[in-house]
Amino acid sequence: MESGKYLNKLILTVKFMEGLNMMPANVSLTQTEFRLIREIVMEREAGNQIISSEIARRLNITRSAVSQLVTRLEQRGIVNRMASPTDRKIFYVVLSESALAVFQKQCDEANELINRVVEEFGKKKTDQLIELYEEFAAVFDKIRSESEKENGVFRK
Repeated sequence: MESGKYLNKLILTVKFMEGLNMMPANVSLTQTEFRLIREIVMEREAGNQIISSEIARRLNITRSAVSQLVTRLEQRGIVNRMASPTDRKIFYVVLSESALAVFQKQCDEANELINRVVEEFGKKKTDQLIELYEEFAAVFDKIRSESEKENGVFRK
């Protein structure tokens, strides 16, 4: 396959994969809302709290987008903003008491959906897909980094 065809095919594949909605149709949280809450839950399980700028970094979205998401989730009673006791400029995003049950229910439903996909696609092929993706991503990052160094481009 020519390099131009690879580029086009990879762009379409990445776009498709990014667009896959892992959430069942009957759930109350969007995929992005779910991911945001997952980050809060992970920090909570580690005994920590999380601020919106860290959520933005982890989800690779803007702080403004996180703020809009948090506002919507706050209006629905799922999260709350909690001021830092030591810094007036910092607000932690915390789950409401009812949110954990909603999150867990959606986790269970999403896991059921993925389990059915893996069952039909095959565990071996699913494992191979993930392994190949990780290998491809590592090679891609290595080559891109080398290319940037050769061209004097440096990213943070």
